[in-house]
Amino acid sequence: MQITREEIIEKLKDILLSASDDPHVLDRCTDGAKLQTDLGLSSVNMLYTVIAIEETFDIRFDDVTVTSFDTFGDVVGYIEKKMS
Repeated sequence: MQITREEIIEKLKDILLSASDDPHVLDRCTDGAKLQTDLGLSSVNMLYTVIAIEETFDIRFDDVTVTSFDTFGDVVGYIEKKMS
């Protein structure tokens, strides 16, 4: 089953809203938004996000670390690649 980029973005936004301490995080979810500085994700938030992404999209993060992703768009692109 193919998932669209828009569907990935919406699911990822739901995950980030759950992981973030900021209820306004969704307003800043753009391709260029930096995960730590713009979206305010701590290392604990990032770990939760990785686990939630793996469960939601039924993928596994191979040969990458959380620090491999700088922006929201990086994460979307990685999910797209893993889902194709």
